[in-house]
Amino acid sequence: MFNRSMRIIALLLLPSLLVTALFYLIPAAMTAVMSLTDMDFRLKWNFIGLGNFLRMTQDFLLPRILKNTVVYTFLTLILFNVGFSVVLALTTSLVGERAGRIFQSLWLLPRFTPPIVYGIIWMWILDPTKNGLLNSLLVAAGGKPINWIAEYPMATIVLTNGLIGVSFGMVIFYSAIESIPKQYLWAAEVDGASWLQLVRYITLPLIRWPLLFVTAYQTLSLLTSYEYILIITQGGPYFATTVWSLYAYNLAFGGYFANYEFGYGAALSIVLVILGIVASIVYWRVFRFKDMMGKPKIEVM
Repeated sequence: MFNRSMRIIALLLLPSLLVTALFYLIPAAMTAVMSLTDMDFRLKWNFIGLGNFLRMTQDFLLPRILKNTVVYTFLTLILFNVGFSVVLALTTSLVGERAGRIFQSLWLLPRFTPPIVYGIIWMWILDPTKNGLLNSLLVAAGGKPINWIAEYPMATIVLTNGLIGVSFGMVIFYSAIESIPKQYLWAAEVDGASWLQLVRYITLPLIRWPLLFVTAYQTLSLLTSYEYILIITQGGPYFATTVWSLYAYNLAFGGYFANYEFGYGAALSIVLVILGIVASIVYWRVFRFKDMMGKPKIEVM
């Protein structure tokens, strides 16, 4: 009977295991092997060992691109994907359910918009001529048009990517806040806790798990995403908004260079995976999994 049950379970899991192997494990293994070759448009598997990784030490662009990646990921994560998401979730929880749903729907609109449409909208908003939305408002107020992308490149990609990523955390944090037993909040209010104290000592400690998940997930997402940067700034001006994943994409599939350096691009991707693993371990330590089930702390001034 036990063996029959195991066979049924294995049969049910087989389709998902095949999909995982076909679209994740095999491509990941091929990428790892490809990173050890100098494969280009000729698609020849010429093994060069760690040559691509040694080449990174001589790539004068990588320090700047690594800095762009860290700044872009950190600012977008802190300001929007986690920070602003928590603010929106708290705001939504304070209003009625009907108003909250409408509020959430408005913030979800950018995520439902196709990336190319979203990018084109921002290109119109940031147009350096007086025809752009922001510049038309400046001209109407008596100012002069500003080339937003050229003068504020990092702020541009942080803002455009942050506004579309904020909805993910908002929905998760709102659900977590709504699941907190009301008795905790009522007891704290009876003891004289202010709204800020409720948020600090009740709400935030009890949503640490969602905070960890969103922080880790969005970090990995930001490290590997580049589509909106490619559409809006193309990584410019002069590599000012080129992040690690976009650099790997351009090397492997053309972009600025049209060299189709699949081997070097795969090696850059491997480094990006390592960075993601390191970030996950850091989050594991910072959020202290074993201590997450502790009771909320309430202090009354």
